[in-house]
Amino acid sequence: MEKEQYLTVSALTKYLHKKFTVDPYLQRVYLTGEISNFRLRPRHQYFSLKDDGAKIDAVMFQSAFSRLKFEVEDGMKVLVVGRIDLYEPSGNYQITIERMEPDGVGALYQAYEQLKAKLEAEGLFSAPKQNLPLFPKRIAVITSPSGAVIRDIITTTRRRYPIAQLVLFPAVVQGEKAADSLVGRLKEVNARGDFDTVIIGRGGGSIEDLWPFNEEKVARAIFASQIPIISSVGHETDTTIADLVADVRAATPTAAAELATPVLADEILRIRQDRLRLIKAYQAKLRFERQRLNKLQGSYVFLQPERLYEGYLQKLDNLNIKLRQAFREEQTKKRRTLQLLTKRLLAVSPKERLQSVSQQRTQLEKDLTHAITNYLGKREQQLLQATNALDMLSPLRVMGRGFSYVTVAEKIVKKATDLKVGEIVQLHLADGSAQAKVTKVMGSKENDRK
Repeated sequence: MEKEQYLTVSALTKYLHKKFTVDPYLQRVYLTGEISNFRLRPRHQYFSLKDDGAKIDAVMFQSAFSRLKFEVEDGMKVLVVGRIDLYEPSGNYQITIERMEPDGVGALYQAYEQLKAKLEAEGLFSAPKQNLPLFPKRIAVITSPSGAVIRDIITTTRRRYPIAQLVLFPAVVQGEKAADSLVGRLKEVNARGDFDTVIIGRGGGSIEDLWPFNEEKVARAIFASQIPIISSVGHETDTTIADLVADVRAATPTAAAELATPVLADEILRIRQDRLRLIKAYQAKLRFERQRLNKLQGSYVFLQPERLYEGYLQKLDNLNIKLRQAFREEQTKKRRTLQLLTKRLLAVSPKERLQSVSQQRTQLEKDLTHAITNYLGKREQQLLQATNALDMLSPLRVMGRGFSYVTVAEKIVKKATDLKVGEIVQLHLADGSAQAKVTKVMGSKENDRK
C-alpha cells in the first residue's frame, strides 16, 4: 500500500504562488472597488479594495504611487489596473496596483478639483489682484518660442502699441519638465525687476497638455509675482489653476496682448482731443478771468479802497469799547475780591494778635511791678517791725540805760561765784570797755571767807 505524502505549508504556498504567477489572466486585471483602511505611509502604500460582497488586499509601490495626480482618500471609488499575486508569508492573495484613477471622473480632473479647493481655502483666488499698467514699457512673455502664442502676441502688440518692448522668456509648456520651466522663468522675470507686465500661457490642448498650468508650484509662483500677470492658457473654455491665480485671465493670446497694451493710435487721438479740449477750456477760462478782472477793476475795492477798512475800523472801535468796559468790570471785580481777601487776611493777621499780646504783656508787667512793690513794702514794714523788736531786745540798748557785762578770757561771767579775787576782768560798757581787778567777791559765804 502506497504511503500518503504530506506537503508542508510552505510547499503548498509556493505551489499556489507559482499558479498565480503563470496564470495569464491574473497578470493584468482591471478592477473597480472602494478604498478601505488607507493610511498614507512614507513609501509603499497598503490598503484594501472592497465592494458589497468581497474584499482584496492591495499594495501600491512608491514608483506607481508617486505618479498619481490626485490624493488618495479612504472610501474613494477607484479603477485600478494590476496583477494578482500570492503573498507567501501570510498566504493571502493581493493585487499589486500599477495604475489607479478615480471611478466616475478622471484622475487629472480629480487632482484639479482637489488643488483648486486647497488653494481657494488658502485665499489665493480671492486675494487682491494687481492692476495692469496703462502704458507698459516692457512686457515679458513666458511661453514656447515655437508656438502660435508668441506670434499672436507680437502681432497684436505691434499693431496696437508698437512702442512697448516685448521680451520672450522661452519655456517648456507641456510635459514633465514644464512646471519647473515655467516657475524658473517667473522667478527670473521677477528677479530682473524691469518689466511692467508678464504674459504667461500656451495654446489649446487636452487636459494632460495643459496640466503644467494646474501644478501647485506654478500657481504659487504666479501668486508670489511682484509684477502683474496675464494668464492665457488654452481656449476660452479651458480654465486652469493658473488662470484663477493670475491677476487677469485672457481667453486667447491675442486677448492677452490687447489687455496688456492700449491702442497707440487711439491714445494719440485721445491726446489730441484732450489737447484741443484743454485749449478751448483754457481760452474759456481766460475770457472768464478777463471779464472778472474788468469787473473787479471797476468795483469800489479799487476805486475807494478805504471802504474795505471802514467796516473793520468800526468793528475795531466797538471791540475796543467792549474791551475797556470788560477791563473795568474785571478790574472792579478783582478790586472787590482784593478787599474781601484783605479783610479776611487782616482778621487772621498776626500783627493784631501781637498788639493784643503786647498790651497784655504791658499790663502784666505793671501788675507784676505793683505786686512786687506791695510785696517789698510789706516785707520792709515787717523788717522794720522785726528790727525794732530786735532792737528792744539788744544788750546795747540795755547797756545804754547804764548796764554792763563782765567777761573773763572772752567768756561772759554770769555768776559772782565764777570770779576769783585778784582775777583781771573785762568790763563792757555802752560806749567801750575797761579792765578791772577783782578785789573781793560777794554773794557767797565761801568767798566771803576768803
